[in-house]
Amino acid sequence: MAVEEEGLRVFQSVKIKIGEAKNIPPYPGPNKMRDCYCTVNLDQEEVFRTKTIEKSLCPFYGEDFYCEIPRSFRHLSFYIFDRDVFRRDSSIGKVAVKKEDLQKYHGKDHWFPLQPVCADSEVQGKVHLELRLSEVITDSGVVCHKLATRVLECQDLPIVNGQCDPYAAVSLLGLSRSEAKKTKVKRKTNNPQFDEVFFFEVTKPLSYTKRQFDVEEDDVDKLALKVDLWNASNLKFGDEFLGEVRMPLKVLGQSGVHDAWYFLQPRDNGNKSVKADELGSLRLNIVYTEDHVFPTEHYNPLRDLLLQSAHVKPVSASAAHILGEVCREKQEAAVPLVRLFLHYGKIVPFLSAIAHAEINRTQDPNTIFRGNSLTSKCIDETMKLAGMHYLRVTLKPIIDEICTDHKPCEIDPVKLKESENLDTNRENLRQYVDRIFNVITSSGVSCPTVMCDIFFSLRESAASRFQVDPDVRYTAVSSFIFLRFFAPAILSPNLFHLRPHHPDPCTSRTLTLISKTIQTLGSLAKSKSANFKESYMAAFYDYFNEQKYADAVKNFLDLISSSARWDQKSIETPIMLKEGFMIKRAQGRNRFGLKNFKKRWFRLTNHEFTYHKTKGNAKGEGALCSIPIENILAVERLEEESFKMKNMFQVIQPERALYIQANNCVEARDWIDILTKVSQCNRKRLSTYHPSAYLNGHWLCCKLSADTAPGCTPCTGGLPANIQLDVDGDRETERIYSLYSTYMSKLVKMQEACGSKSVYDGPEQEEYSTFVIDDPQETYKTLRLVISAVQTLEQQHMQYKRDKFRKTKYGSQEYPIGDQSFQCYIRQQSESSTYSI
Repeated sequence: MAVEEEGLRVFQSVKIKIGEAKNIPPYPGPNKMRDCYCTVNLDQEEVFRTKTIEKSLCPFYGEDFYCEIPRSFRHLSFYIFDRDVFRRDSSIGKVAVKKEDLQKYHGKDHWFPLQPVCADSEVQGKVHLELRLSEVITDSGVVCHKLATRVLECQDLPIVNGQCDPYAAVSLLGLSRSEAKKTKVKRKTNNPQFDEVFFFEVTKPLSYTKRQFDVEEDDVDKLALKVDLWNASNLKFGDEFLGEVRMPLKVLGQSGVHDAWYFLQPRDNGNKSVKADELGSLRLNIVYTEDHVFPTEHYNPLRDLLLQSAHVKPVSASAAHILGEVCREKQEAAVPLVRLFLHYGKIVPFLSAIAHAEINRTQDPNTIFRGNSLTSKCIDETMKLAGMHYLRVTLKPIIDEICTDHKPCEIDPVKLKESENLDTNRENLRQYVDRIFNVITSSGVSCPTVMCDIFFSLRESAASRFQVDPDVRYTAVSSFIFLRFFAPAILSPNLFHLRPHHPDPCTSRTLTLISKTIQTLGSLAKSKSANFKESYMAAFYDYFNEQKYADAVKNFLDLISSSARWDQKSIETPIMLKEGFMIKRAQGRNRFGLKNFKKRWFRLTNHEFTYHKTKGNAKGEGALCSIPIENILAVERLEEESFKMKNMFQVIQPERALYIQANNCVEARDWIDILTKVSQCNRKRLSTYHPSAYLNGHWLCCKLSADTAPGCTPCTGGLPANIQLDVDGDRETERIYSLYSTYMSKLVKMQEACGSKSVYDGPEQEEYSTFVIDDPQETYKTLRLVISAVQTLEQQHMQYKRDKFRKTKYGSQEYPIGDQSFQCYIRQQSESSTYSI
């Protein structure tokens, strides 16, 4: 979700690897071990939770999390909790990284010490205050000065124990005073509108002077205004602290007026600091990205250069190939390049060109596509994007079964448990391998067309290059579809969205053994048993040492690398797209039924959207409600005022709307996106909708009384119906520009290498040997155009920054006082006149 800023769109995203924790303090009791899980929070809002690792003080999570961040935030926080079956889970410690500090840890594994979790430090949100110092003439004719403090509103306060009933307490602090006044409590909202004014006497009556009033500097310096935000609680423990603001009255200046937004701050309660590693530490890898995307016309020169890459001769002289040469990791270049070429329908000619060039540089057919080249990384990324549904159809049902049943499959005699039987385990493993192998080799007709086209090109290029090797047309394809697609998906199903979490150690071991066997079956190697270092794996593979397995692999590879095009396949078996618990409001299908809120298990397939009483019911036919996809007319957010509840959205049907509350803002956006995409091609989709609910006989938004009244607000913009390939071409071009800008020094060095190679035809200089330059003149020409396009975009970004700096006001709603990222930004502007996103 992008934030619009004067014609420029800003996207935020974060990709996190949650590795492991270590040295967690032991449980105070005879059983020292803990059952720990980790949460990811945007400020105080939880957006992800790992699985629970039981009985460990050094839990290994090994989980990845990616999300588009749909709102502003101050901290990215990680909490370690100890699960308690009988009581509320207790927090052990946290890691809180300020938004402005995220770049320090970008893409690096880092051990963060856990800090104590204190209620007084768990704050978020901002408050709008207006202060006015005025003269008041008393009845006796003398003048005193009074401070009028207006508390207007707050935004983004945290939800505490499922509720937020905030109020503000305003105090004037001085050497001998501490007056406190409170606003009214605002129920069920974390964006309260107070608009209340409180008066405080600042100075004692003075002689009246018409020329001016003056508060002595000493008096002002001794006074401060404090605003505390509290959550009114019905619990016996009292109200919960939400944050505070302290302001010395000297902020009033000469005008005597101050109007500003403030970030709420934690309370300094004098807690003793905790020593490093006293609570343990957490290993994280954080990649935070902020894309500033201009209107599409700004990217035309660079985008045109990139999209012409497939037709540049040689392809090594193209803009896309050059990006792969200068990036530190090929993966950096592959992700935006693949998404851009997929978006514009040019992925097949581009991949065919770079694969053909790589095959021609390969001397041994046995090493084809073995390295981490730009070609292999781009094809990997294409398969991930285009093949996600394909994986769900083929692998997900049996992967779910393996993770649920926990059948013993260990075949290493050294690791065998006393209660297990080696022959039984082998048979369990053999059945799993057989079933997965049969599912894969019979799925050729379901393979996405774009993948088939790429495999056809690989097959033809390899067969043409190595004509004496009859199997190379198979190994060129199997090295991707088996080695880089199916085998990794079986090994780590959570990374391919087949499972929500990393499997437990026992299941992970089973999946490892299956993955190794499937990988070997698909490789068509001459001596299979020689592929295994372990003797127990070689013995196990004897089960599959039959010609029928090799024939099945070849038939499958022939089918998915055929040049024949099929029509779009309609898959009869429903594909499960998303599921999870949410809260829904009764739809009122029974006229006199109560319209209350209930927690339900929701499932979305490509056929229908259903909810069930429990997760277990979803496996049978126990749907409480089923909405066919063709009946979804629109999916939109629901304004908070409707039910005083956050993260709500509505699924609009012909006769009614289903109101749903997601667990957090990220989950709400994900559900809205996927429901919108899967229903995008419905013929009767609405163009307008009601952003608020129909309550008490009228729509809250437009006040119309008819429940069938047409919507009063235009529906949000349409999205592509293809769920996997929802790509923003301008955003991907911006990311590519950012990479070119980051590696500008390498672009210049590559120019020098072209010059050196053109003039000096002897051995290459060592500093230039890392670049692939087949045609120095063509490569130099492309480099000159790339650098020119990048410099033009750089100037546009700099101009935007200067304009924004000139217009930005510290203390505005966008940049509240206390925003350290803004102060950091001010410092950057004063220190340097150049910048890149």
